[in-house]
Amino acid sequence: MPQTAIIIQPNCLRNLFVWLLILPFSMCKNPQSSGIAPATINLKAMIDLQFDVVRFKVKPGSNVTLTLTNVSDMSHNLLITKPGSRLNVVDTALKLAEKGPQMDYIPVTDDVLWSIPVVSPGQTKSVSFTAPAQSGVYPYVCTYPGHGYVMYGAMYVTTDENLPEINNDLNIPESRRHDDSTGGKEIVHAEHAVSASPHPYPLIPPYFYNVFIEGANPDAIAVHLPQDLSYAWDAGACRLRFAWKGEFLDMSDLWKGHFDASAKILGDIFYRDNSEYPLRVGENAAIPNFKYKGYRLVDRYPEFHYTLNGIDVYELIRPKADGLGLIRDFRVPHADRKLWFFANLGDNAIEYEFSAGRYKNKKLELSPAEAKAFTITMTSYYLAYKKKTE
Repeated sequence: MPQTAIIIQPNCLRNLFVWLLILPFSMCKNPQSSGIAPATINLKAMIDLQFDVVRFKVKPGSNVTLTLTNVSDMSHNLLITKPGSRLNVVDTALKLAEKGPQMDYIPVTDDVLWSIPVVSPGQTKSVSFTAPAQSGVYPYVCTYPGHGYVMYGAMYVTTDENLPEINNDLNIPESRRHDDSTGGKEIVHAEHAVSASPHPYPLIPPYFYNVFIEGANPDAIAVHLPQDLSYAWDAGACRLRFAWKGEFLDMSDLWKGHFDASAKILGDIFYRDNSEYPLRVGENAAIPNFKYKGYRLVDRYPEFHYTLNGIDVYELIRPKADGLGLIRDFRVPHADRKLWFFANLGDNAIEYEFSAGRYKNKKLELSPAEAKAFTITMTSYYLAYKKKTE
């Protein structure tokens, strides 16, 4: 078979040489030359279990550098998750249990896209990544025990100029769904920042910390009340654990970032819940399945929200005016069955008063109608005696 000769004209040869010369440079083109500007996002972890910026936007495929500065008195981390995966990641992080500190409370799951490990008070850490090509809402969340249900925000990956109206944005905490045109420091690519002050409210009672404290799960919330009263509410078990009178907490070891440290109580414990489970639903009063849903502030007092067998329960704890105990306000707005409160058996150190129901043999029985809103007042005989003898 005769051979076919390929003749390249000089001009074509020169053009081919130029094309081969510039090809490697075109293949390694800087992403910025495509017109996608890099995004630099600066967030602060605040003392009230919130990020100062609750949402921000970046363009698909952009280079992002996200920096977290901890101006609170507790440790925090930050995880960016796949759309719709925040709660799954939070629940998975809680299951790390004693492995949590060594893993910075970052679970091994495909739902976690990027993360910043635990940042101690006063520290700053960053993560850099390329934003997803797929537009969507990518949550960011702190998975330190007890934080993830209230401490989160939304990274919008979008080419749109405007984000949804913040009043109706279900991707951010309910308490942040309001306009804040006069709010704190503006941040490039981000919106709805809160004050950069490390103390968004004065440190006068009531105020609270999420802490490690002996006698409760790692996600306990310690609340300091007026009248020198304090209590520890266990978010992991959805129950009041104990209460004390005197100074609040020694948090110095925790503030130093010691993973195995716990807060030390600075007062006298006058109440400790030793019941199998204090609040129950249904005719048989069996121990319920419970799930923590977060809290909101009512006149600066935390009102805890949890479910018992799927029924919403709201609990707010206030001090007695005489400083001798606690007032516990309960709301079960959709109660459709009996509700029970179990006091400690064999414990005669607390006197109970109830706004509704029938109390017998250390058990309070409430009808569905009575359970919709009721109050339990707990007075400590120990505190009353101590006050009388002082």
